[in-house]
Amino acid sequence: MSSNSIHARAALLDDGWAENVRLVLDGGVISGVEAGVEAHAEDERVDHLVPAMGNHHSHAFQRAMSGLAEKRGQGTDTFWTWRDVMYRFALAMNPDQMEAVAAQLYVEMVEAGFCRVGEFHYLHNDRDGLPYANRGEMSERIVAAAGEAGIGLTLLPAFYAHSNFGGLAPNDGQRRFINDLAGFEDLLARCRDMAATHHGVSVGVAPHSLRAVTPQELDALVAMAGDDPIHIHVAEQEKEVADCLEWCGQRPLEWLLAHAPVNERWCLIHSTHLTGDELDGIVHAGATVGLCPVTEGNLGDGVFPAADLLRNGGRFGIGTDSNVSVGVAGELRQLEYSQRLAQRQRSVVARQGWSSGRVLFSEARRGGQAALNFSVDIEQGAPATFVTFDSASVPWLSRDSLLDAWIFGDALRPDGVWIDGRQMVAEGRHVAAGPVAERFRRTMTELLRETGLQ
Repeated sequence: MSSNSIHARAALLDDGWAENVRLVLDGGVISGVEAGVEAHAEDERVDHLVPAMGNHHSHAFQRAMSGLAEKRGQGTDTFWTWRDVMYRFALAMNPDQMEAVAAQLYVEMVEAGFCRVGEFHYLHNDRDGLPYANRGEMSERIVAAAGEAGIGLTLLPAFYAHSNFGGLAPNDGQRRFINDLAGFEDLLARCRDMAATHHGVSVGVAPHSLRAVTPQELDALVAMAGDDPIHIHVAEQEKEVADCLEWCGQRPLEWLLAHAPVNERWCLIHSTHLTGDELDGIVHAGATVGLCPVTEGNLGDGVFPAADLLRNGGRFGIGTDSNVSVGVAGELRQLEYSQRLAQRQRSVVARQGWSSGRVLFSEARRGGQAALNFSVDIEQGAPATFVTFDSASVPWLSRDSLLDAWIFGDALRPDGVWIDGRQMVAEGRHVAAGPVAERFRRTMTELLRETGLQ
């Protein structure tokens, strides 16, 4: 589905909202933008139009766990007990199942208004822990799923070699994640070959965490990355901070900023437990903080000081991480509400006189584009990648108040989504939703039987 020209009653341009905006599309690119003009007879007419959002952090296979990891066991339930359930799914999933789950997830992302996903992918090996004959088998399934959903993909193969700081041996539950440097270099080369032949796919490098890589391995991975993005989990859990202090006498972010060439190509996932000096170091380095508010809330991680980051000139993006739920609005709402609860005040992230929704949306877009090394704006020469809303049910809302209603209320959701000139969502539904959902249902039946989690 596509149209060569679109007329929006209002559109969010780089310098703010404009009325009666006409876009001309050519070959997946915006070839013309005019504001304050009447619609042409051939134009597809939409109500409000905004640029689409990047999702900087996803573990696609975990979408299969949504709703299945909320039962409390004995003692205190934490990230570490949740991880045990996650390992059961990771050890069960075959390549066909991986592709089916990822396709369902990516369809949901597009319906939510995401146009590109950073897939932090570490489910590499066969069930026995040995590499597939094609070391890139599971990565190929991620690429295929993204292609079916029409979402842009920044594939971030993750290097995972150890169970904790100091190069401790991995445990058996991690066997499908494990690589050595030679094997990972081969995997990375295969991923780059895929990117060269698949539209909308790019590649970065993901050292899983300081728990899972040694300093020497991190140096090698940074060299392999070249000019590509580097994403790493860091300081998500208080236990991680304590273990790092025991290992080296420094906190995770403190160590990373002192020993790695952190710069604007880096995305520091979570960074939840940090000091003021570490926050200043992130801003000085130019790195993006990769927030995943819904997952961080679901796992009880803690609250990142987002308002402090912005006041100091830093940037953040949003990611759906464990994919317990999938939504641009849900991530931004959780982010703002966590700040309000922590500080016991309203409109924490917004600048004075600004809409909370507008600031959250604009800042998350800015950070997501930096983290995933892509650019999407409503301007001539940019990819024709945008989201539309129909405000017929709330005609009293427009511009920033419409963004606020989308993020903080339930009356609105994206009506249409275009990615590179192709309309992937019409009337709120993805063009491939039916067959993808049916395959996902069959796959979930198989996985529940195999994991015993029914």
